[in-house]
This record gives sequence, C-alpha cells and structure tokens, in this order.
Amino acid sequence: MDKIMKYSDAIASLESIMADIQKGNLDIDVLSLKISEAKSLIAFCKEHLYKVDAEVKKMLEDIADDEGCEA
Repeated sequence: MDKIMKYSDAIASLESIMADIQKGNLDIDVLSLKISEAKSLIAFCKEHLYKVDAEVKKMLEDIADDEGCEA
C-alpha cells in the first residue's frame, strides 16, 4: 500500500533538502537528485494548496448559501 504524503511531511522534506543544499557539501549527482526531489515536492505542495483553497471556497459558499436561505 502506498503511503499518502501529508503537506506537513512534504514541507519538512523540502526544509531538509534546503539545509543539505545550503551546507554545500553535496556531490553534483546527489545535488541533482535533491533538486529533482524538491521539484516534485513543490509540485505536490502547490497542487495540494490549490485543492484545499478550492475546498475552503466551496465550504464558504455553502455557508453563505445556507445563511441566505435562513434569512
């Protein structure tokens, strides 16, 4: 079974990658892999944020509609 990544885990991984890169001790091949991993994590985070934003907007619209019906 695949582990479902959480946003907080992705951010923690990105922070770890940034720390490794900032140390400046990475071999060029490892650096390339770290950057590739970071790119994937950023894409995941961006997609997740857009999804959550849409869900929150929908919930707020539903609340506004419910309040409008009660008036």
